[in-house]
Amino acid sequence: MEPVPPPAEELARLDRELAELDARRAQLLTRRAWLLAALRPPAPAPAPGWNPSAWGAPPGAPAQPWGHAPGGRPSAPRSAQNVLLTLGGLLLTVAAVAFTLVSWGSMGIGGRSAVLSVVTLAALIAPAVLLRRGLTATAEALTALALVLTLLDAYAVHAVAAPDTDGLGFTAVACAVLAALWTAYGLMLGKLHLPLPAAVVLAQWPLLFWAWAAGAPALVVGWALLATAVMDGVIALRGRGLGVRITAALGGSAMGLSALLMGLTLSTTASGPLGALAPGALLLAAAAAALAGAWHAPKGFAVTGGLVAGLAAVAAVGGVPAAAAPADWSVLAYLLCGLALTGVVRTRLPGDAARGVLVASAAVAAGALVGALPSVVGVLLGPLTLLEGVWAGAPDGFRSALGSTLPWPAPGVAPVVLGLTAGLLGSAYRWWPALVRAASPLTAREPSAPGAPEAAAPEAGAPGGPPRGTAPYGPGAPWHAAGGAGARRGLSGAAPRGAAGAGAVVLGWGALLVAGAVLDVPYALAVVAETLLVAGLLALAVRGAASDRAGSAAVSVTALVVAVAGAVSAGLLSLASEGASYAVFGALTVLFAVAALRAGAGVPRAVLAVAAVLWGTALTGFAGRSLELAPYEAAPLLLLVPALTVGLGARLRRDPVALPVELAGVPGALVAVGLAVPDAPFLALTLALCGVLAAAVAVRPERRPVAGWLAAGLFVLSAWVRLAASEVSLVEAYTLPVTVPALAVGFLRRRKDPEASSWTAYGPGLAATLLPSLAVAWADPDWPRPLLLGAAALAITLLGAHHRLQALLVLGGAVLAVDGLHELAPYVVQVAGALPRWLPPALAGLLLLVVGATYEQRLRDARRLKDALERMR
Repeated sequence: MEPVPPPAEELARLDRELAELDARRAQLLTRRAWLLAALRPPAPAPAPGWNPSAWGAPPGAPAQPWGHAPGGRPSAPRSAQNVLLTLGGLLLTVAAVAFTLVSWGSMGIGGRSAVLSVVTLAALIAPAVLLRRGLTATAEALTALALVLTLLDAYAVHAVAAPDTDGLGFTAVACAVLAALWTAYGLMLGKLHLPLPAAVVLAQWPLLFWAWAAGAPALVVGWALLATAVMDGVIALRGRGLGVRITAALGGSAMGLSALLMGLTLSTTASGPLGALAPGALLLAAAAAALAGAWHAPKGFAVTGGLVAGLAAVAAVGGVPAAAAPADWSVLAYLLCGLALTGVVRTRLPGDAARGVLVASAAVAAGALVGALPSVVGVLLGPLTLLEGVWAGAPDGFRSALGSTLPWPAPGVAPVVLGLTAGLLGSAYRWWPALVRAASPLTAREPSAPGAPEAAAPEAGAPGGPPRGTAPYGPGAPWHAAGGAGARRGLSGAAPRGAAGAGAVVLGWGALLVAGAVLDVPYALAVVAETLLVAGLLALAVRGAASDRAGSAAVSVTALVVAVAGAVSAGLLSLASEGASYAVFGALTVLFAVAALRAGAGVPRAVLAVAAVLWGTALTGFAGRSLELAPYEAAPLLLLVPALTVGLGARLRRDPVALPVELAGVPGALVAVGLAVPDAPFLALTLALCGVLAAAVAVRPERRPVAGWLAAGLFVLSAWVRLAASEVSLVEAYTLPVTVPALAVGFLRRRKDPEASSWTAYGPGLAATLLPSLAVAWADPDWPRPLLLGAAALAITLLGAHHRLQALLVLGGAVLAVDGLHELAPYVVQVAGALPRWLPPALAGLLLLVVGATYEQRLRDARRLKDALERMR
C-alpha cells in the first residue's frame, strides 16, 4: 500500500499541481484565441474609386460618413474635425446665450414662444437626422447645443412666465423635468454619448434644491443627499454605458460623502443620546446603502464600499454613547464599535466588501491610537527635563518627574485605549490558528465583478480541463480552490501574525507607562516599574528568538527595540536621585548582559551586548561624580569599561559579538578624551591609556591592521601633548631616542622578512620625529630648525626613492614639501602683493586651460605615479 503523506505535504503537493493546471489552461486558451483569429475570414476591400457619399451605399454596406475620400481614407484628420465641431458648437452656444439675455425682451410673447419652440425642436431633431447619415460627431455637437438651449428655455420660462415663483423650487422642478427629458432622449437615440450623462448630472439637484427651498433642517437635507447618492449608486451599477456609470459614481460619491459629513457633524454635536439618535439613523442608512453597493460592485469599489459602510456604522452606533460620555472618553465608544466590526468575518458578506469593513475597523483603532500617542510621547520624553538638574533630589510623584510635557491631569482614556487594543492584538497572536479558521469563509468568498466576462471553461475530460465527473468551476471546484488556498496561505503566514504580536508588545508597554503617569504613582515605584518592564521585554525578546512559532521573530525584534527605548527612559528617570541612578543603571547593565548570554547568535545578541556596555560606561561616569572629581580627573575612570571590552573581545575571539563589544567601548574612550581636554597632563595620560588599550587589541592578528596604527598614533599624540604641557622647545631630544630604536627594529624586521611593508617597519619611527619637528618648525621664526628638518626630509626621500620604500618616500616628500612651503610662504605673499590684481586670476585660468588641454596626459602621468608607488614596499 502507498503510505499516506502528512496533511501539510499533501496540501503543498496539491497546490503545485493546481498551479501547473492553471498554467496549462492559460496556454491552451491563448492558443485557442490565436486559432480563432487565424480562421476568421478577412473583411472584403471596397471597390476602387467607390464613393458611398456621392452615389449611395450598396445594399448591405454600412453607411459611410461624409467627408471621406475614395478608398475610405479620411479627407482631414479626426482631430481637426473635432476642433472644428467644438468651435462651431461653442459659437452657437454663445449666440444662444446672447439672444436669450439681450434680444429676448424686444420680442413679443408669440415671437418668444415661436423662437423657443423652433430652435429647441430643431436642435433636438437634427441629431437624429445626422445619426442616420452617419455623422455622429456633428450630432454630438448639436446635442450639446440642444442641452444648453433646454437650460436657457428653463431660465426664460422662469423669467417671463413665472417670475414670482421661488427660484430654488423652480430650479428643483426644472432639473427633474430636464433629467427625465434627457433620459428619454438618450434612450431613444442610443448612439449619442452626451444625453444620458447629462441627465445624471441634472438628477443630482432636485431633492437638494427642494429641501433647501422648503427651509428643511440639516437632517432632512442629509436625507435628500443620501437619497440622491442611492439613486446614483443604482445607476452606477445598472446604467447603460461607461460614461453614465462613471458620472453616476462621481455624483454618488460627492452626495454620499456630503450626507456622511452632515450626519457625522450632527451626531458629534448632539446635546445628548436622544439627540444623536436621528443623525445615527441617517448614518446607519448610509452604511446600509454603501454595504448594498459593495455587495454587487467590482473588487476595488467593493472594498471602498465596505470601508465607507464600516465607518458610517461606527459613527452611527458609537455616537449615541459618545454623546452621553465625557468628552475625553467618547473615543472609547467609537473604538469599541470599531472593534466589533471584526465580527464581519463570520457573516455571508462577499470577501472584498468584508475586507473593506475590516479596513474600517483598523482605521477606527488607528485613529484612537493616534489620540493616545501624545500621552506616550510625553511620558517617554518627560524625563529629559531632569538633565538640567542631575541628582537634584527625588520628586514626590511620577508626574513631577515628567515636568510639563503633558497637560495634567492627562486623559485617563489613553491607557484604556492602548491596553484594550494591545489585549486584542495579543489574543489574535496567541490564538492565530483559530482566527484563521474563523476567517476561512472570508477567504473563500471571491465573487467576480458583475458583468465581467469569464473565460471559457474547458469541458470535463478535455486537455487542460478538470477530470470527468467533476464540476469544472464554482465553489468547491479545483480551479476555485486554488485562489482560496492562496488567500488562506497569505492569511496564515508569519507576517500578519508577527505584526499582531509586535503591535501588542508596543501598545501594552505604552499602556503601562501612561497608566503610571495618569495614576501619579510614587517616584520610586515608577522607577522600579519601568526597570521591571525592561526586564520583561528582554525576557520576551530572548524567548521569542528561541521560539519556533510563526511570527515570533517579529515579536522578538520589537521587544528588543522597545526594551532599549524603555531602558533609556528608565535611565533618564533615575537621574533625579543618586541612589536611583546607580540602582537602575546597574540593573540595566546586568539585565542586558544576562540577556546577551541567553540569546542566540545574530544581531539581537550584539545589540544586547552593546547596550550592556553603554549602561556600564554610564556607571563609571557616575563614580567620578560621586567622588567629587573634576571632569578631567574622572576621565581615566571612564576607560575601565573599554578595558573590559578589550578583554572580552580577546576572550570571545571569532564570536560575531566580539567586534560589536569592542566597538561599544569606543564611545567611552571618546568621552574620556573629551573630558580630559581642559587639562593637558590628564589628556596626555588618557591618550596614553587609550594607546595601551589599542596596543592590547593589536596583539590579535585579525585586529592588527587597524589597531596597530591607532595605537601608534595615540602614543605619538600623547607624547606631543605631554611635550606641549611641559613647554619643551627641543622636541627632538625626546623623539629621536624613540625614533632610533624604532628604525633599528624595523630594519631587523625587513631583514628577516623582506616582504614586510615599509610602513610597518619604518613608518612609526619616522613619524615619531618628523611630524613633531614639523609642527614645531611651522611656528618657529628662526631658520636652523626648518633647514635641518628639510635636509633630513630630503635625505629620507632620496633613500626611499633609491631603495623603493614607499613609507620613506611619502613621509619624507610630504614633510619636505610642507617645510619648503613654510619657508617660501612670506616671499610668495610679497610677490603676490606686488603683482597686478588681474594677474592671479589670469594665471589660474591659463593653468586650467593647460590642464584641460593635456588632461589625458596628466591622467596617464598620475596613473603611472600611482602604479609606481604601489609597486614599492
